Amino acid sequence: MKGDEVDEDAKMEECIEKMVYMCGYLPGASPEKSPILSLMPVPLSDPALAGDSWKDVCGGGCGFAMAISEHGKLTTWGSTDDESQSYLTSGKNGETPEAFPLPTEASVVKAAAGWANCVSVTEKGEVYTWGWKECVPSGKFISDFFSGESLQKEVSGKQSSLITEPGSPQGSNTSSGSDSYPDNKKVGEDIVNRRKISSAKQEPDSPASRDEFFTVSPSLVTLSHGVKITSVATGGRHTLALSDVGQVWGWGYGGEGQLGLGSRVKMVASPRLIQCTDSSTSGKDKSSVIHHGSTGAAAQVPKVSGSYVKEIACGGRHSAVITDTGMLLTFGWGLYGQCGQGNTADQLRPTSASSLLGSRVEKAAAGLWHTLCITVDGQIYAFGGNQFGQLGTGTDHVETSPRLLDAPCLENKRCSSISCGARHSAALTDNGQLFTWGWNKYGQLGLGDSVDRNIPSEVSISGCQQRNVACGWWHTLLIVDKPA
Repeated sequence: MKGDEVDEDAKMEECIEKMVYMCGYLPGASPEKSPILSLMPVPLSDPALAGDSWKDVCGGGCGFAMAISEHGKLTTWGSTDDESQSYLTSGKNGETPEAFPLPTEASVVKAAAGWANCVSVTEKGEVYTWGWKECVPSGKFISDFFSGESLQKEVSGKQSSLITEPGSPQGSNTSSGSDSYPDNKKVGEDIVNRRKISSAKQEPDSPASRDEFFTVSPSLVTLSHGVKITSVATGGRHTLALSDVGQVWGWGYGGEGQLGLGSRVKMVASPRLIQCTDSSTSGKDKSSVIHHGSTGAAAQVPKVSGSYVKEIACGGRHSAVITDTGMLLTFGWGLYGQCGQGNTADQLRPTSASSLLGSRVEKAAAGLWHTLCITVDGQIYAFGGNQFGQLGTGTDHVETSPRLLDAPCLENKRCSSISCGARHSAALTDNGQLFTWGWNKYGQLGLGDSVDRNIPSEVSISGCQQRNVACGWWHTLLIVDKPA
């Protein structure tokens, strides 16, 4: 009888096809670069991927998408040649998803993308990264992390000057602005800082500029001997990597504290171990030191605070990690309250979100200016910038402390997965319902229009069981099980 049941389950699995859907701004995947307002299937039609199928979605960067195939191939698509930064970073893959060439035969198990940089993890625990050179470790920056001295150091050359931090796709109405505390939507859309393009106005895709400011070939990240990475996250210009023993490594830009090193380090070009737990006892089954509040003072806390990190997330200029006992730690830029500390101060070290100390946090996601987390009982908490309704609270008010998302449509539902785009959010319930909210200028909510939503709205695909959702900066990807 049990054998018959196993055979029946195997037959059912064979009859299920995994499919990926997309919506939002992926200019190379839609006619005339038009926004994709409703979820559209993504065919795996590249001959090089014949016999392969979808495994998971990874979101993607600005104007390009990323996913992983069952055979462990990293696939990218959606960019166009006039989106120079994302075009190079995505491997120049446009309408058709194609395998991104990595210098290894090992299967990819995780991947993430920032504005114009990507990072992937293989089954061997190796990390490869490419894109903006300031996001790719060079091994040239050496500093004593525990010395307490400033780590700030300018990188050699002028690589920073050609980098543009996009808040909207090229051609949209985006201007530079100061880091003031905006509450209205217009200022919110225009606030993103832009780093000036070279006064010489080099073509971004010219060999000179590409070689100086981009590395289009994936580079193997050198970590300490024996370190095996299991997960990665990347923000605007910084990257976190989580090891199999629960340690967190970081590199890239850290001017607002998003690397958690205790100072406003401008550039870390070698992976640094981030002190999320006590350095002498870090790793699984060890005790920890956690920073509480905004003062940055260290305090010994009970073991219940956690002994290792199990989840990581990167926002535009802030980061979040979760310990094994469910404590949420945040660090980085705090202007919009995205660190959840009840204020707008930057957090230079991993700092516990004290209002959540009575809850066990399971998952976290971070956007450009906002953060979401899920507790063990499936409830969503949101905090940070809310100019486009990305917190889902029904208003556009900033929340500096985690606020329970108590929308009527989520009543009696347990959320199992969350993801943040630049200024939109998505969540999956444990029964496979998808909800989206926030900025929708490019249809990234998948609701068939371009109207922003400040409360969660359900998105459904007939005949499919929705399995995972991943937001890119201006788009959303969904993987589903569909009867074959």
